[in-house]
Amino acid sequence: MKLKPKLSRAPMASVATFLIKTPNPSHSLAKSINTQLSSNVKFSISLKTPKSNPRKTYQKIRISCGLIEPDGGQLVELIVPQSQKNEKKKEAMLLPRVRLTKIDLQWVHVLSEGWASPLNGFMRESEFLQTLHFNSIRLENGSVVNMSVPIVLAIDDLQKQKIGESNKVALVDSNDNPVAILSNIEIYKHNKEERIARTWGTTAPGLPYVDQAITHSGNWLIGGDLEVIDRIKYYDGLDRFRLSPAELRREFEKRGADAVFAFQLRNPVHNGHALLMTDTRRRLLEMGYQNPVLLLHPLGGYTKADDVPLEWRMKQHEKVLEDGVLDPETTVVSIFPSPMHYAGPTEVQWHAKARINAGANFYIVGRDPAGMGHPIEKRDLYDADHGKKVLSMAPGLERLNILPFKVAAYDKTQGKMAFFDPSRPQDFLFISGTKMRTLAKNKESPPDGFMCPGGWKVLVEYYDSLVPSENGKVPEAVAA
Repeated sequence: MKLKPKLSRAPMASVATFLIKTPNPSHSLAKSINTQLSSNVKFSISLKTPKSNPRKTYQKIRISCGLIEPDGGQLVELIVPQSQKNEKKKEAMLLPRVRLTKIDLQWVHVLSEGWASPLNGFMRESEFLQTLHFNSIRLENGSVVNMSVPIVLAIDDLQKQKIGESNKVALVDSNDNPVAILSNIEIYKHNKEERIARTWGTTAPGLPYVDQAITHSGNWLIGGDLEVIDRIKYYDGLDRFRLSPAELRREFEKRGADAVFAFQLRNPVHNGHALLMTDTRRRLLEMGYQNPVLLLHPLGGYTKADDVPLEWRMKQHEKVLEDGVLDPETTVVSIFPSPMHYAGPTEVQWHAKARINAGANFYIVGRDPAGMGHPIEKRDLYDADHGKKVLSMAPGLERLNILPFKVAAYDKTQGKMAFFDPSRPQDFLFISGTKMRTLAKNKESPPDGFMCPGGWKVLVEYYDSLVPSENGKVPEAVAA
């Protein structure tokens, strides 16, 4: 979301032409700059392979102005019109009730604003099975959209019994206030082991989302068409950052963006991240775009307890813009409402797909996206390179241009973050997340140039807030 500096509007780009090399054809950036946009401008791609190197292809690509179309061709927003709200509230009071957990409510938020377009509610069994087995859903017109994580609602035996023969249920919050109506419902078996194995690639104990949302959930899943009575609000001081895909699209159009590149994170921004984002914009400008805009999109749903909470991350992100590390004129900061699975290459497809619906046609992917340490063994759960490889091949993501991370580290010779130069490894210092947290907890400063001073101060203040209280206990970190 814009952090209140004066807007500078660049004109929309005219059609531009450029030449790129692609040693490994795929639908990553190295392959092509995809041009399936919401405008009706037609384009052509000509390919020729030089005799000197048959593995390289040269592609002449025409870039058109406009934002990429949502999956399925249009955003599916599920919030009822203002004129129907009272009627829907009265109807909900007469229906069998399903009480939503905090994570369930976050998924209602995701669905209601169209992040999961073209889904029109919690998944029925056919959608659930396609998601588990194919990481995609085939639409009635035969086209395929990516869908890699199940968006489902679990109920227990007692709830199933109370629903009986009703074809509608009311979804209520923890205070029994009606949130939504689920219609034309379908109830089917919740095979937890299969869901976990196919989503995470393991059933090892200790997976955070599994422990939080699946293990103790009901043995049935209920799908149907969702009608959300009121827009989901959290009243935590951060709702102004929670822009829907439609609102983001309007903001990008207002700024005259002819390309949108998205960067998701669940950690504080350091200068290595900033270097990557500013370098990406430079590359897009060199390709012929006139006004590429960055969507800095921190994840705002459930995260594991040892991640920095959303409130503190947003404070830190604001300081990054205030200190001029990123340009507020070409950066939109907004919160992505999805819960975090930590499901590696499977989940990163969901993260990328949702940004298409927000208007992004470029997605920055780094090392081990959506990954975590193995819950039992001392190793990463996923191969660090598999996320970006999977994104370049994933069904339904062909329209999205993947921008692989460059490795950034602290260059001791320059006193700042820089892209790693393998010819002089002795000059670089890699500051891990663990090291960063240790420094912040001990109120020590990182090397100058690692993070802007204002941003680092916020991080130190967060860890200082976790010091033992009078009873000797450390306050529990609250999941976002």
